[in-house]
Parts: sequence; structure tokens; C-alpha cells
Amino acid sequence: MTPQLLEHVRAEALFCSDVQSSDALDEARIRRAVMLSVRRHGPRGCAALVAHEFGEHPDTAVSRMGWVLDCIRRAYARAMV
Repeated sequence: MTPQLLEHVRAEALFCSDVQSSDALDEARIRRAVMLSVRRHGPRGCAALVAHEFGEHPDTAVSRMGWVLDCIRRAYARAMV
């Protein structure tokens, strides 16, 4: 799996997690949320949930995905280098 694809899978998993932008988040909480979402839905299930949200609520999905990508890049910065 390429680093870019792994980043996308992680972002989709965090996107469909119960974590909110108002939560106090550290790297461990972000990684745990990603892991739980992948276990619960699988990578394809996470992608399907993201697609559904973009179809139903594109206005909020775009801003959430931007926030999610920032979180993922911060939490996995050392892993992406």
C-alpha cells in the first residue's frame, strides 16, 4: 500500500468515526479512532460511509474532510516520512 493510499484509508476511517472537531484530540486518540473505525466498518465500508455523507451533506462533508486530513497528517507525521 502506498503512503498516499494509506493516508486516504486513515482519513476515511477518521471521517466516519465518532470523533468531533470540538473534541480534545491527541495523536493517540486519533490513531485509536482510526483503528476502531477500520475494525468496525472495514476500509471499503469507511469509503462507502464517506461517499454517502458527501452525497447527503456535501457542505459539511467538505469541511470535515479538511479537518480530518489535518488530524491524520499530524497524528501520522513520522510514519509518512
